[in-house]
Order: sequence, then structure tokens, then C-alpha cells
Amino acid sequence: MSRIIAITGGIGSGKSIVSRLLNVMGFPVYDCDSRAITVIQHDCEVKNRLIRLLGEKTYDATGHYDRAWVGQQVFGNPQLLQQVNAIVHPAVMRDLNQWQEECQELPAVFVETALLRQSGLGEKVDRIWRIVAPEQLRIARVQQRNSISREAVVQRIDAQNQKEKPYDNEVTIVNDGCTPVMKQVIAALNDIK
Repeated sequence: MSRIIAITGGIGSGKSIVSRLLNVMGFPVYDCDSRAITVIQHDCEVKNRLIRLLGEKTYDATGHYDRAWVGQQVFGNPQLLQQVNAIVHPAVMRDLNQWQEECQELPAVFVETALLRQSGLGEKVDRIWRIVAPEQLRIARVQQRNSISREAVVQRIDAQNQKEKPYDNEVTIVNDGCTPVMKQVIAALNDIK
């Protein structure tokens, strides 16, 4: 079975940059955010449970998940966010397990996730790469990328609650716009061999 390494960090920290570097280097990366959207869109049980919890506006008139509307509902309501996560996280974990089985011949695979502890994934992985960046830079990145207000970004940062105790098997990669990321990724890869 492949060793599994989590790429984690708060919104705007640069997880996707590290994931793209790994993809270019030939490593498979499971992106929990995009896979969660696929699960939410196509898993009938998840879809029905979300509609029962949040209402018909969860999916738009064409049947597509309305991520922006759901975000407005949950990112100021920790209890509702927890209920949504209780529906989505187990389904994503099932999808991840299936993906990992397909990659089992590889020495290492990577999983990109913002919610390491909340999803339970932190206990499943062999190593954790935590991507960090100054909060003001993270806010600016997300505002530019998602065209949302500063307040909306801060709400999402607060909802992720990234001020958690580090894991023992954790490596930090700094993505502050000044420190070379590639050099850190190569060092972290050499450390897992």
C-alpha cells in the first residue's frame, strides 16, 4: 500500500501550488475540495441529506450544487457547518479510500485538504505537510482568487480553525511569496524516501 502524505493548511496558504508541483513531478494528488464537490454533485444519498438539512436552494434550478449559497449559510453558523461536514466527510473518505486502492502500487500519494483534523484524515496519513503563509497574504490571495470580501475570507479562516496543535509527523512548508517553495518540496520528498 502507498504511503499517504497530507498537504494541509488554511485557505489561501498555497496548498494548490504544492499540489501542482507534485503533479508536474509525477505524483498523484487527491484534492479533497474538488472531490467533495464531485461527491456532493453525484452521490444521491449525500445530495438528499444536504437538501433535507439546508433546503432546496442547496442545488440550483439546473441541479448543480450552489457552493456560494451554501457557504453563506454555514460560514457564520458553526453548528450547521458541523452538520454539513458530518454528511460530506464520510462520503469523501469512502471516495479517497477507493482512489488510494487504485494507486496502491505507487510508493507515495498525496491528499490535499484544509480540514485535516475535522475530517479525521490526520489519523490516516503517514506524514503531514503543513503549508503556511502570513494571514494578510492569505486574505489577499483568496479575495483575488474568489472575488469575495475580506470579511467573507476571515469568516472562512475562522471556520477552518487552523490554530490547532501540530501533529508529530508534520513538516512545515512556508509559502510567503519570498521563500522558494520548490526547494522545500524537494527536501520534504527526500525526507519520505
